[in-house]
Amino acid sequence: MLDLPPEIVEQILLELDPVDIAFVAQSCSLLHTYIYESPDQRLWRLLYLAEPLDDPSKCRTALGDPLPSAVDWRTRLQCIVRAQTVIKDGAKFSSEERCSVLNTLLDLACSLPPAPNSASAGQLSLNLVWLALRLGGGKFLEHAQPSEEEVQLCSHLHTCYGLTMADYDPAKRVESRAYVYAMRRYKWDNEFGPFMMDGSGRVNWEHMLKIHHVVSMQIVEPYQPTDSERWGMTLYPMSLPYCQSIIPEGLDLNQVDDWAGVAGIWRCTFCFVDHRELLVYNSFNLSDNHPLQVMIFEDPEFVEICRSRNVVMRVLSTEPDPDHPTRPKINFAGSIDNHATMVGWLKVTPDNQIRWHFVSGFSSEFALSEGVQVGGVRSSFGVLGAWTTVHHDRHDPVGTNEM
Repeated sequence: MLDLPPEIVEQILLELDPVDIAFVAQSCSLLHTYIYESPDQRLWRLLYLAEPLDDPSKCRTALGDPLPSAVDWRTRLQCIVRAQTVIKDGAKFSSEERCSVLNTLLDLACSLPPAPNSASAGQLSLNLVWLALRLGGGKFLEHAQPSEEEVQLCSHLHTCYGLTMADYDPAKRVESRAYVYAMRRYKWDNEFGPFMMDGSGRVNWEHMLKIHHVVSMQIVEPYQPTDSERWGMTLYPMSLPYCQSIIPEGLDLNQVDDWAGVAGIWRCTFCFVDHRELLVYNSFNLSDNHPLQVMIFEDPEFVEICRSRNVVMRVLSTEPDPDHPTRPKINFAGSIDNHATMVGWLKVTPDNQIRWHFVSGFSSEFALSEGVQVGGVRSSFGVLGAWTTVHHDRHDPVGTNEM
């Protein structure tokens, strides 16, 4: 083999799985030097793209910015190969190892080539296809998470992924409803939205995941998956394939006011429960330490209301954001089915997510919503969030929404 021309040796290596490349490198010093000490990373680049995965030079961040031009192909591929190993049986590995893998998977889910429009057939990101195949069924996302870091990382990835097979379990739905309808989770500390209680403005992805589950189960028909379906994923507009940014060819987001794609027609879906039942569940919200009884959500007679409305949105103005000079704050307004109004703003959070804040309603009844864009900027996935009234009284109702 060592007597073959270098291009033939390279072609032989490219036919191998990346795991096998490591064994080839151990066979002799010359091959080890060729694989690991080459002056360029051509071999590792070709191995990476053969997975197949998206070319990072064509990908954008979740905010629509290009990725760094210098790519360490070898390190990226080694992290991905390690992720495949851990995904197969996450329980065998430490929380620290799983966190490292979750960061790798989130990087794949959030660093994607944009699609020119929502109907671009055949242009689905290879990263998303790779993730859907490796995470099939979502078993890896259901491991117990002993650390807050792992909870947040796993919840973020799970939210992007969509519904797992375990999410169809009625007990999981009860758990998510119990979380989002607990009034104690909406305070001035987290600005009455799915944000951390430390006042940082960072997204609480555990809260986002629960909202996602509650809304999804109203959109997707419940069913009991067969054994042959347990390794698939539920495809609907709040799942992995819809995380891809939609940026028309030739559009420079740094040069337009509406970089987030606000203007246009949106579909807003919101969920809530009877206010009397909400107060009973929260024990009139007397104490955050008082245990909440979830039996109300287990009752076969329990009713959760879900409504959808069309919203026509327009940009009003922009304001400079010193922390994100190319992504200014956008002020917007909208009309809901021609008889209600919506006014609000969006801006980038300290952890580089897109936060939506708006007041909507009609007459004297107005609700305040706090949400977060899921997926890349302008993605079809849309915005997930929670709503309360504008008064923030002690016994205010709460609910979830999605646009």
